[in-house]
Amino acid sequence: MFKKIMVPVDLAHLDVIEPSLQVVADQARHYGAEVCYVGVTATTPGSVARTPEEYQQKLEAFAEERAKVHGQRVSARAITSPDPIADLDDVLIKAIDEVGADLVIMPTHPPKHLDVVIPAHGGKVACHTSASVFLVRPQQD
Repeated sequence: MFKKIMVPVDLAHLDVIEPSLQVVADQARHYGAEVCYVGVTATTPGSVARTPEEYQQKLEAFAEERAKVHGQRVSARAITSPDPIADLDDVLIKAIDEVGADLVIMPTHPPKHLDVVIPAHGGKVACHTSASVFLVRPQQD
């Protein structure tokens, strides 16, 4: 059913997105789908990389490591933005078409009252693309 899964990743917070990465691995194996890991980085030095080129290299290395987990083809796409936090939703929506994804798997947080003012990224992405969007919430204890 799905041929290409896009996975937004934040290399600075891999521990937070680990539950969604497990879902990606399961779905990639199940459908035999390629996985495209997408990361958004600033044009200025950051905590993960000093340059967008270095960020792309680190994202590619991350993708290759994940391929060992799920055994499917991978690709990596680093996108630069002057303000990744403000531009994130729009950049991800555009990337879905650019990479040809038919499924997006991304982490999200449990609903909060603040979501009325600042909506979750996954909700906006789901409303503005024809791809299926699978949101993975952290387990509640």
